[in-house]
Amino acid sequence: MVDGAPVTPAADPPPADTLAAAKVAGPGLVADLCELVKSRLTALVLVTTLAGFYLGWNGPMAYLLMFHALLGTALVAAGAAALNELIERDIDATMRRTQDRPLPSGRMGPNTALLIGFGLAVVGLAWLLLFVNVLSSALAALTMGTYLFAYTPLKRVTTLNTLVGAIPGALPPMIGWAAARGTVDAGAWVLFAILFFWQMPHFLAIAWLYREDYARAGFVMLPNLDETGASTGRQAVNYAFALLLVSMVPSLLGMAGRTYFFGAFLLGLGVVYYSVRMQLHPDRGSARRLFFASIIYLPLLLALLSLSKLPVLAVLPR
Repeated sequence: MVDGAPVTPAADPPPADTLAAAKVAGPGLVADLCELVKSRLTALVLVTTLAGFYLGWNGPMAYLLMFHALLGTALVAAGAAALNELIERDIDATMRRTQDRPLPSGRMGPNTALLIGFGLAVVGLAWLLLFVNVLSSALAALTMGTYLFAYTPLKRVTTLNTLVGAIPGALPPMIGWAAARGTVDAGAWVLFAILFFWQMPHFLAIAWLYREDYARAGFVMLPNLDETGASTGRQAVNYAFALLLVSMVPSLLGMAGRTYFFGAFLLGLGVVYYSVRMQLHPDRGSARRLFFASIIYLPLLLALLSLSKLPVLAVLPR
């Protein structure tokens, strides 16, 4: 008895596995949803869409319209990613880097993924149509369609799948531009070209790093057919040079000034340098360095291009 109150026996503590399950149940579900919608890829889509909107907009910024454009695009991108994982769930189960995803691991059922993916995509397309404009919704639909029905099946057919896959990857800035202006003109196409050529050395590096996994899954990737790495490295160099050239076009169109021009030139030389290193030394280390160089390159280039619109930089020669 304590302070006159009877002492009742303490309840048995819950089993350790129950405590562990309770701790991870919430975060585990959130993590699975983030994996299903490929949150990092969706975030990249949002960054490039935002850049397209900002660069395409004239006058005082329309923040509400920007919000609608980003939200609608995010929903479509997330839905497309979920549907892609649904389509490739059996293939993902054969690769080490993807076998722990929610669907191949069995933590989520196909019907759930279908409902999430289809629902997000439909709501996203409708959102863009109702709150932004028809063109942005149509471009989002084109992005999703080429991603799911062209790039995804071609990965098991031809090495050209990387080129085809670069199309939906390059469309998000055009969605942002179309949301801002209601049309796509030269500026939008330049952004498309930058994203298109950026993806090639980026994904060639990834394909070289995971060539055994891709071969095991039956994907027809260039590194799977290129034992020496000579062809993979050569193509990375060619596309890196193309990226270097197209990245300087905004200055020629009056979208940016000399500061951007020289900054883009130096950043592009960096990607060329690491691509050449991969060609000369086609090993995992060179491919990893090219991958990280491409990851650093894109946000820096987009930031430099976006900063060229700020009034403080308007005094610089154009």
